[in-house]
Amino acid sequence: MQKNREIPLQQVQVSDSKFYLAMKRMIDIIAAVLGIVILSPLFIIIALMIKVEDEKGPVLFSQVRIGKDGKKFSMYKFRSMVSNAEELKASLMEQNEAEGPVFKIKDDPRITNIGKFIRKTSIDELPQLFNVLRGEMSLVGPRPPLPNEVAQYTSYQKQRLKVVPGLTCYWQVSGRSNIGFDEWVELDLKYIRKRNMVIDFKLIFKTVLVLFGSKDAY
Repeated sequence: MQKNREIPLQQVQVSDSKFYLAMKRMIDIIAAVLGIVILSPLFIIIALMIKVEDEKGPVLFSQVRIGKDGKKFSMYKFRSMVSNAEELKASLMEQNEAEGPVFKIKDDPRITNIGKFIRKTSIDELPQLFNVLRGEMSLVGPRPPLPNEVAQYTSYQKQRLKVVPGLTCYWQVSGRSNIGFDEWVELDLKYIRKRNMVIDFKLIFKTVLVLFGSKDAY
Protein backbone atom coordinates (compact mmCIF):
# COMPACT_ATOMS: atom_id res chain seq x y z
CA MET A 1 0.00 0.00 0.00
CA GLN A 2 1.24 3.47 -0.86
CA LYS A 3 2.10 5.82 1.95
CA ASN A 4 0.24 9.11 1.99
CA ARG A 5 2.77 11.79 1.03
CA GLU A 6 0.37 14.57 0.06
CA ILE A 7 1.95 16.72 2.80
CA PRO A 8 5.69 16.11 2.29
CA LEU A 9 8.21 16.99 4.95
CA GLN A 10 10.58 18.45 2.39
CA GLN A 11 9.86 19.72 -1.09
CA VAL A 12 12.53 19.11 -3.72
CA GLN A 13 14.33 22.17 -4.98
CA VAL A 14 16.02 22.01 -8.39
CA SER A 15 18.74 24.62 -8.77
CA ASP A 16 21.15 23.20 -11.35
CA SER A 17 23.76 25.55 -12.76
CA LYS A 18 23.79 26.33 -16.49
CA PHE A 19 27.30 24.88 -16.63
CA TYR A 20 26.17 21.54 -15.18
CA LEU A 21 23.20 21.30 -17.55
CA ALA A 22 25.37 22.19 -20.57
CA MET A 23 28.03 19.63 -19.61
CA LYS A 24 25.41 16.99 -18.94
CA ARG A 25 23.83 17.51 -22.35
CA MET A 26 27.19 17.49 -24.14
CA ILE A 27 28.18 14.22 -22.46
CA ASP A 28 24.76 12.74 -23.29
CA ILE A 29 25.19 13.52 -26.99
CA ILE A 30 28.77 12.23 -27.22
CA ALA A 31 28.04 9.05 -25.27
CA ALA A 32 24.82 8.34 -27.21
CA VAL A 33 26.53 8.70 -30.61
CA LEU A 34 29.52 6.56 -29.57
CA GLY A 35 27.24 3.97 -27.99
CA ILE A 36 25.02 3.64 -31.06
CA VAL A 37 28.02 3.30 -33.39
CA ILE A 38 29.99 0.85 -31.23
CA LEU A 39 26.98 -1.27 -30.30
CA SER A 40 25.42 -1.39 -33.79
CA PRO A 41 26.67 -4.97 -34.46
CA LEU A 42 25.05 -6.08 -31.18
CA PHE A 43 21.83 -4.30 -32.16
CA ILE A 44 21.71 -6.27 -35.42
CA ILE A 45 22.32 -9.61 -33.68
CA ILE A 46 19.64 -8.96 -31.04
CA ALA A 47 17.17 -7.83 -33.72
CA LEU A 48 17.69 -11.07 -35.68
CA MET A 49 17.25 -13.20 -32.54
CA ILE A 50 14.00 -11.41 -31.67
CA LYS A 51 12.58 -11.97 -35.16
CA VAL A 52 13.64 -15.64 -35.22
CA GLU A 53 11.76 -16.36 -31.99
CA ASP A 54 8.66 -14.27 -32.74
CA GLU A 55 8.51 -13.00 -36.31
CA LYS A 56 5.03 -11.45 -35.92
CA GLY A 57 6.04 -8.57 -33.70
CA PRO A 58 8.41 -5.64 -34.27
CA VAL A 59 12.02 -5.66 -33.11
CA LEU A 60 11.66 -2.39 -31.22
CA PHE A 61 8.95 -1.73 -28.68
CA SER A 62 7.80 1.88 -28.51
CA GLN A 63 5.92 2.93 -25.40
CA VAL A 64 4.57 6.29 -24.28
CA ARG A 65 6.37 7.50 -21.15
CA ILE A 66 6.25 10.66 -19.06
CA GLY A 67 9.31 12.90 -19.10
CA LYS A 68 10.30 16.18 -17.50
CA ASP A 69 7.38 18.34 -16.33
CA GLY A 70 4.88 15.69 -17.43
CA LYS A 71 5.75 15.82 -21.14
CA LYS A 72 4.95 12.62 -23.04
CA PHE A 73 7.43 10.92 -25.38
CA SER A 74 7.93 7.54 -27.04
CA MET A 75 10.58 5.46 -25.28
CA TYR A 76 12.31 2.67 -27.18
CA LYS A 77 13.28 -0.81 -26.06
CA PHE A 78 14.14 -4.06 -27.76
CA ARG A 79 10.95 -6.11 -27.59
CA SER A 80 11.30 -8.71 -24.85
CA MET A 81 7.70 -9.94 -24.73
CA VAL A 82 5.27 -11.71 -27.04
CA SER A 83 3.65 -9.47 -29.63
CA ASN A 84 0.28 -9.37 -27.78
CA ALA A 85 1.80 -8.59 -24.36
CA GLU A 86 -0.30 -5.47 -23.74
CA GLU A 87 -3.55 -7.36 -24.36
CA LEU A 88 -2.51 -10.02 -21.84
CA LYS A 89 -1.57 -7.52 -19.12
CA ALA A 90 -5.13 -7.09 -17.83
CA SER A 91 -5.43 -10.81 -17.07
CA LEU A 92 -2.22 -10.71 -15.02
CA MET A 93 -2.96 -7.68 -12.84
CA GLU A 94 -3.84 -9.81 -9.81
CA GLN A 95 -0.33 -11.29 -9.89
CA ASN A 96 1.40 -7.90 -9.66
CA GLU A 97 4.30 -8.12 -7.18
CA ALA A 98 5.28 -4.44 -7.16
CA GLU A 99 4.15 -1.80 -4.70
CA GLY A 100 2.36 1.39 -5.70
CA PRO A 101 1.37 2.11 -9.32
CA VAL A 102 4.15 -0.02 -10.86
CA PHE A 103 3.34 -3.39 -12.51
CA LYS A 104 5.97 -6.15 -12.32
CA ILE A 105 5.88 -9.95 -12.16
CA LYS A 106 9.07 -11.90 -11.51
CA ASP A 107 8.15 -14.82 -13.79
CA ASP A 108 6.08 -12.91 -16.31
CA PRO A 109 4.70 -15.48 -18.80
CA ARG A 110 4.71 -12.87 -21.58
CA ILE A 111 8.51 -12.68 -21.71
CA THR A 112 10.19 -14.57 -24.56
CA ASN A 113 13.38 -16.63 -24.24
CA ILE A 114 15.55 -13.96 -25.85
CA GLY A 115 13.58 -11.46 -23.79
CA LYS A 116 14.75 -13.08 -20.56
CA PHE A 117 18.36 -12.71 -21.66
CA ILE A 118 18.19 -9.09 -22.81
CA ARG A 119 16.29 -8.11 -19.66
CA LYS A 120 18.76 -9.90 -17.40
CA THR A 121 21.63 -8.06 -19.08
CA SER A 122 19.68 -4.79 -19.56
CA ILE A 123 20.42 -4.96 -23.30
CA ASP A 124 16.72 -4.29 -23.92
CA GLU A 125 17.27 -0.72 -22.66
CA LEU A 126 20.04 0.17 -25.14
CA PRO A 127 17.74 1.62 -27.86
CA GLN A 128 17.04 4.42 -25.37
CA LEU A 129 20.35 5.86 -26.52
CA PHE A 130 18.25 7.29 -29.37
CA ASN A 131 15.99 8.94 -26.78
CA VAL A 132 19.09 10.39 -25.13
CA LEU A 133 20.32 11.72 -28.47
CA ARG A 134 16.95 13.40 -29.05
CA GLY A 135 17.06 15.05 -25.62
CA GLU A 136 14.01 13.20 -24.29
CA MET A 137 16.21 11.32 -21.84
CA SER A 138 19.63 11.66 -20.26
CA LEU A 139 22.24 9.06 -19.35
CA VAL A 140 21.43 9.62 -15.67
CA GLY A 141 18.06 10.52 -14.17
CA PRO A 142 14.88 8.99 -12.73
CA ARG A 143 13.42 6.24 -14.89
CA PRO A 144 10.49 7.54 -16.99
CA PRO A 145 7.11 6.23 -15.76
CA LEU A 146 4.00 5.22 -17.68
CA PRO A 147 1.05 7.65 -17.95
CA ASN A 148 -1.25 5.37 -15.92
CA GLU A 149 1.38 5.22 -13.17
CA VAL A 150 1.71 9.01 -13.02
CA ALA A 151 -2.09 9.27 -12.81
CA GLN A 152 -1.82 7.49 -9.44
CA TYR A 153 1.06 9.63 -8.11
CA THR A 154 0.66 11.86 -5.08
CA SER A 155 1.91 15.45 -5.40
CA TYR A 156 5.04 14.36 -3.52
CA GLN A 157 5.79 11.54 -5.96
CA LYS A 158 5.26 13.81 -8.96
CA GLN A 159 8.40 15.69 -7.94
CA ARG A 160 10.46 12.95 -9.60
CA LEU A 161 9.26 14.48 -12.90
CA LYS A 162 11.11 17.76 -12.27
CA VAL A 163 14.16 16.67 -14.28
CA VAL A 164 14.87 14.87 -17.56
CA PRO A 165 14.48 11.09 -17.05
CA GLY A 166 17.47 8.82 -17.53
CA LEU A 167 18.85 5.48 -18.59
CA THR A 168 20.23 4.83 -15.13
CA CYS A 169 19.71 6.10 -11.60
CA TYR A 170 20.16 5.12 -7.95
CA TRP A 171 17.30 2.60 -8.29
CA GLN A 172 19.03 0.94 -11.25
CA VAL A 173 22.17 0.19 -9.22
CA SER A 174 20.61 -0.37 -5.78
CA GLY A 175 18.43 -3.44 -6.11
CA ARG A 176 15.90 -2.51 -8.81
CA SER A 177 12.96 -4.89 -8.50
CA ASN A 178 13.76 -5.65 -4.86
CA ILE A 179 13.11 -2.00 -3.95
CA GLY A 180 9.60 -0.86 -3.02
CA PHE A 181 8.03 2.06 -4.85
CA ASP A 182 8.24 4.50 -1.93
CA GLU A 183 11.96 3.82 -1.55
CA TRP A 184 12.38 4.14 -5.31
CA VAL A 185 10.82 7.63 -5.17
CA GLU A 186 13.08 8.64 -2.28
CA LEU A 187 16.16 7.55 -4.26
CA ASP A 188 15.03 9.64 -7.25
CA LEU A 189 14.40 12.69 -5.07
CA LYS A 190 17.80 12.20 -3.44
CA TYR A 191 19.38 12.35 -6.90
CA ILE A 192 17.40 15.46 -7.87
CA ARG A 193 18.46 17.28 -4.69
CA LYS A 194 22.16 16.46 -4.93
CA ARG A 195 22.95 15.75 -8.58
CA ASN A 196 26.22 16.93 -10.09
CA MET A 197 28.78 15.60 -12.56
CA VAL A 198 30.57 13.53 -9.90
CA ILE A 199 27.35 11.74 -8.92
CA ASP A 200 26.44 11.23 -12.60
CA PHE A 201 29.80 9.61 -13.40
CA LYS A 202 29.60 7.41 -10.28
CA LEU A 203 26.16 6.15 -11.28
CA ILE A 204 27.31 5.48 -14.85
CA PHE A 205 30.31 3.55 -13.53
CA LYS A 206 28.18 1.51 -11.12
CA THR A 207 25.72 0.78 -13.92
CA VAL A 208 28.49 -0.67 -16.09
CA LEU A 209 29.55 -2.91 -13.18
CA VAL A 210 26.04 -4.32 -12.61
CA LEU A 211 24.88 -4.22 -16.23
CA PHE A 212 25.48 -7.86 -17.11
CA GLY A 213 23.70 -10.49 -15.12
CA SER A 214 21.94 -8.38 -12.51
CA LYS A 215 19.96 -10.78 -10.36
CA ASP A 216 17.46 -8.01 -9.60
CA ALA A 217 16.37 -7.39 -13.20
CA TYR A 218 12.98 -8.69 -14.36
